[in-house]
Amino acid sequence: MDMLIDGMKVTDNDMYEVKNPYDGQTIDTVPIAHLNNVHRAIKAAVNAKKDIQEMSAFKISNKLYDVYEKLRKNKNNLAKLLTLEVGKPIKESKVELERSIETLKLSAEESKRIYVETVPLDAGLNGKDFFTFAQKIPLGVIGAITPFNYPLNLTLHKIAPALACKNTVVIKPPLDAPLTVLKCADIINEQFPPGVINVVTGYGNEVGDAIVSSPHINKISFTGSVPTGLMISSRSGMKKLTLELGGNDPLIVLDDANIDEAVLGAVRGAYLNAGQVCMGVKRIIIDNSIADEFIEKLVKKTQELKIGNPLDEKTDIGPLINENAAIMVEETVNNAVKKGAEILTGGKRKKTFYEPTVIDNVSPEMDLVTNETFGPIAPIIRIKSVDEAINIANNTEYGLQAGVYTENLKNALRCANEIESGTVFINKQPTFRTDNMPFGGFKNSGIGKEGIKYAIEEMTKIKLIGLNLK
Repeated sequence: MDMLIDGMKVTDNDMYEVKNPYDGQTIDTVPIAHLNNVHRAIKAAVNAKKDIQEMSAFKISNKLYDVYEKLRKNKNNLAKLLTLEVGKPIKESKVELERSIETLKLSAEESKRIYVETVPLDAGLNGKDFFTFAQKIPLGVIGAITPFNYPLNLTLHKIAPALACKNTVVIKPPLDAPLTVLKCADIINEQFPPGVINVVTGYGNEVGDAIVSSPHINKISFTGSVPTGLMISSRSGMKKLTLELGGNDPLIVLDDANIDEAVLGAVRGAYLNAGQVCMGVKRIIIDNSIADEFIEKLVKKTQELKIGNPLDEKTDIGPLINENAAIMVEETVNNAVKKGAEILTGGKRKKTFYEPTVIDNVSPEMDLVTNETFGPIAPIIRIKSVDEAINIANNTEYGLQAGVYTENLKNALRCANEIESGTVFINKQPTFRTDNMPFGGFKNSGIGKEGIKYAIEEMTKIKLIGLNLK
């Protein structure tokens, strides 16, 4: 499959094999772009700015609705392709397609709500007799760099708002999972002028760095790791940034919680996409008085999950993105066991698969829970009070999302106020997200917000226009 530059399919001299994580078979090949093609894509995006900015909001909205309809009609084929390249169960891929379709619809709607705001200058010294208003205008060219775990939805969270507010885009999709993004870009390209959307495949240290450091890119929207996010912030100069980085999300279960609901939340949160989710449940912080009952039910639910071919509708757990990722999870769990943790179920790896694993007697200092473990792991940390739960939840460099199970309103509000994360859900796992909500974390989980309305705020700049009426 070729790259998309200035409305045309483009290849390069070197190619990369995109492999199915389930069986290792090659699905397709994509070019490994060299700098000349990255620069061509950026130039095309710069040249296309005038074309999209001359389009009315009405026309932009209709174009996005057309993309929405085309994506909706092709959702089953795209879901299958997504499963082949990422390895996530087909039922989860179908959910990602539905969310991607919803993201386009929300963007089509929001493109007509980028309002002008009047500014009362007479509230300030010498401001009388002015009529003044503030416009939101597009930044210009958005550089989008996206990860493998939700390649289509997370890319559309960058592309769709960018187009809604009349920016052009240069995308670097994940090299391990670029195919669904390329297919979707073709659909978008059919509706918009050449150069409005460009997709360049390749390695981050060449393609990504060229996008980040280019003086012609006005904003970088990145989802990925903290080290890469820090590199981007140091290399990007005066560009605006949205960085959606790692998570180490806690699920707090207090002594008055509905245990059955909390167990379901833990299963959904810890094992979704084989644990390869930045807002997945990475730490289960539970009151010791109910821990044994909770763990017994969690182990039972975990053992009921089906591991296997992700194209099978009955499969719950698919492979990790590659064998190295599975080995890293295996080593992290084994290190925790050496330090006193106890595996209650799971804990075994076979090639790219790692069993869903419940691990008890985890201490807050273990690497398993101080760092982001990207695998199907449910680590149990026992506590004795709300104070201890909040302290452990906050004892991390991350602050993406958090979930708290409790029937006590006072405890719920206290946790909501004191937990240091971008979102706190009460009686819901932190893995939950809707595509219109403000999404983004605190601390090393990143800067800026996604969610269509909020992404548009990040992708526009304000111009003040004042008329002296005197």
